[in-house]
Amino acid sequence: MNAMRTSMGNKWLLGMAAMGVVASAVGTADAQESNSPPIALERFYSSNAGDRLFSVASPYVLGHKVPHIALYFDYAHDPLIFRDKNDLSYAASVVSNQLFLRANGTFTLWDRLQFNLDLPAALIQTGDDEPNKLKLASPSGPDFGDIRLGVRVRLVGNNNSKFQLGLNGYLWFPTGTGQFVTDGWFRGLPQVVVGGRIPKGRKLPEFVYSAAAGAEIRPTINYLDGIPLGTTFVGSAGLGVVFGEQKQFQAGPEVSVVTQLRDVTAQNLNIEALVGGKYRFRTNWEGGLALGPGLSSGIGTPDVRLVAHVAYTPPWKEKDTDGDGIIDKVDACVFIKGIRHPNPKKHGCPSDRDEDYIIDIQDACPDVKGILHPDPRKNGCPPDADEDGILDPVDACVTVKGIPHKDPKKHGCPSDRDEDGILDVVDACPDVKGVPDKDPKKHGCPPDRDGDGVFDAEDACPDVPGIRTNDPKTNGCPGDNDGDGIMNDVDACPDEKGPPDPDPKKNGCPRLVRVIEGEIVILQQVQFDTGKATIRPVSFPLLDEVAAVINEHPEVLKIEVQGHTDPRGGIPLNKKLSQARSESVREALIQRKVSADRMTAKGYASERPIATNRTPEGMQKNRRVQFIILERKLSDGKVKVFDNAPPVVADDFQPPKGGGGPRKPPTGPAKPPTGPAKPPTGPAKPPTGPAKPPAPGKTPAPGKTPAPGKTPAPGKTPPPGKTPAPAKKPPTKK
Repeated sequence: MNAMRTSMGNKWLLGMAAMGVVASAVGTADAQESNSPPIALERFYSSNAGDRLFSVASPYVLGHKVPHIALYFDYAHDPLIFRDKNDLSYAASVVSNQLFLRANGTFTLWDRLQFNLDLPAALIQTGDDEPNKLKLASPSGPDFGDIRLGVRVRLVGNNNSKFQLGLNGYLWFPTGTGQFVTDGWFRGLPQVVVGGRIPKGRKLPEFVYSAAAGAEIRPTINYLDGIPLGTTFVGSAGLGVVFGEQKQFQAGPEVSVVTQLRDVTAQNLNIEALVGGKYRFRTNWEGGLALGPGLSSGIGTPDVRLVAHVAYTPPWKEKDTDGDGIIDKVDACVFIKGIRHPNPKKHGCPSDRDEDYIIDIQDACPDVKGILHPDPRKNGCPPDADEDGILDPVDACVTVKGIPHKDPKKHGCPSDRDEDGILDVVDACPDVKGVPDKDPKKHGCPPDRDGDGVFDAEDACPDVPGIRTNDPKTNGCPGDNDGDGIMNDVDACPDEKGPPDPDPKKNGCPRLVRVIEGEIVILQQVQFDTGKATIRPVSFPLLDEVAAVINEHPEVLKIEVQGHTDPRGGIPLNKKLSQARSESVREALIQRKVSADRMTAKGYASERPIATNRTPEGMQKNRRVQFIILERKLSDGKVKVFDNAPPVVADDFQPPKGGGGPRKPPTGPAKPPTGPAKPPTGPAKPPTGPAKPPAPGKTPAPGKTPAPGKTPAPGKTPPPGKTPAPAKKPPTKK
């Protein structure tokens, strides 16, 4: 039996038949054993990241300290098929499919030297696992290949030269882990590489070309039954046509030949062709795809090979040593930054346009002859004795600082633009006629009697300090901060809207609502139906104004709507009533477009009096609604939080816990009763005034009925035989 690749005439047919066998043969490869030596079956020599072609090395080196990185995907179909020379009907596809992934990296130095690293891995390997006559087992899974190190030296030309010459070399390390990815030996491949870039001509497009030749030095083995494999000749060549507006496309053919240096047979001759294209995108990135057939029947030559790659490869730039934007080959001063010049002898060199022997890069006045000066801002400029920025040759007042002027006779001299007799150098208003003033800030400015910064000629209120406006009728007059039509100077409340008032202390102040530091104060009480939380219509205008004021003060962030009562009726009832009233007011304000998030409602009953509860007047004051500010945003952006402390009333008198009305404080010695209490003979008459509570510490005499308008304390019943008088409410209302 001879081990051999199929002939080209029936390679495709047998390849398709072998593919049909692979699906039913998975999992049987390990059952085969063979004494054949390992072999690096791959015959695709990937070029370095940054090279022009897929399988042909380039002679150039791209840049200095520039990395180039590429990923190659290389698929070979039927790279190893055997046929029996005595039985042509027998064929075994030992390796049907082989897919390599290669991570390829390049690093360049000095536009001259390049290092390369190639890390291959066979991701997919399959074959015909039916027992073959050679007892050669097919691969059954991924393997790591031989690591390749490379080095290149550029000898002649650069990336854009028509002819380039370089030396390239590879060294493989036996790191492979499978039967068909390594020989198990070190291998080396020195190459001579030529190439170039031919610019577009009248008949030919722009194209690049490369060709490489060398000998792959490897140990000689007799593979299977006598196929000699050893040191081989490796040659490749290709070209690519460059096109596109930015020359971002490249397409063309490649061909590679690998053959033994001696004992050449059909089994050790490898010839392949590829046709591929590359596309550069996003400046530094490149992608490519190539496809081609095997043209011989040697071991490792596939029926068809598919190659794809993606690479990070910055484009080559010609060297510019001094970094002045002029490449070295046309820079007359390679090591000194210069400027462009039509004279090739001065192109790229520092210039001296005014020929004052001070080069332009150091000349502050490069177009005017000048003199040396230690100050870089004046070096190369003509002298300026008065240092007014106007050079002496054109300064009409060489020794006196001046300003530019269209009139040569005044150019460089002090000016008086407004012609008020006060020189501009001391005129605080050099463009407006004015009068002398002892104050340097007003000297030469028009008069301003009220000192408000608005000149009298423009001031509608020249004797009253005001503010500047665009309206000539109000310019210079006092402002109206709150927009109520009353000027600030006569507005007693300049930041709060209010109506006119003959009293200067009230003129322009609100009549119903005021905003102070921690409270929105209402100057009238909110009226409710007696014993209820229903707001009377008479208080609607007051709540309208409260809502307007809150909305006019967005700096007020949080408000507590508080409900308060006097002590009569007991704490539980007053708590419930005061809470309901505070919530009713809050809801009324929400209906008037005040944000609900800005308000909370809380009833305090009689816990926070602002006046004594000893008198009807005090209790009237204590029955109230308050708008306490909890949080306020200050002008600096900070938020001030108020403590919401209760008021302190020194002479307040609260009822005992458990309810009941307030007790009357003692006004003198208590008088003893003059006789037994008489039972009521009829309905009690309503009181003519608020009921007086009993003196502190005193209780009604035994057998005495409660005073009119009072009910017995909770949990108590009247003494036997006594009937309490009907309870009557005092005329005052909560």
